[in-house]
Amino acid sequence: MNTTGLRCAVAVAVLVLHTACAYAQTAAPAAPASAPAVAADTTASETKKLAWYGRKFAGRPTASGERYNPDALTMAHKTLPFGTLVKVTNPTNNKSVTLRVNDRGPTQADRIGDVSYAAARKLGMLKSGVIEAELVVIGTANTKKR
Repeated sequence: MNTTGLRCAVAVAVLVLHTACAYAQTAAPAAPASAPAVAADTTASETKKLAWYGRKFAGRPTASGERYNPDALTMAHKTLPFGTLVKVTNPTNNKSVTLRVNDRGPTQADRIGDVSYAAARKLGMLKSGVIEAELVVIGTANTKKR
């Protein structure tokens, strides 16, 4: 086979391989079955552990793209959409605060979320670090797109 024929054969092989890979990517499911999409349902509530993350993360980007501000009333949640407003209540002292989801996490299986320093202060959980809390979805925030 001459060089022109070899180049043609290689080009055809690359094209076939590229097409097969593209088909495999489009045929894959959009999301894994273990991570169902959760809509901001106003009736959704749950009680699980949550922790807070402190000032050392200030200025770092969150999963939503905005920078973490420890003085903002925000939280990380595993599945709720960014911008969801959640009323979080500490049942041991009955303190509540409304938070906006702007990050993903935590990675610990027994926890449902992480709250900002300001939220932890309002909930009275700075010393304990982790609390069992009730979360109730109350709506979505009006957020500006960049």
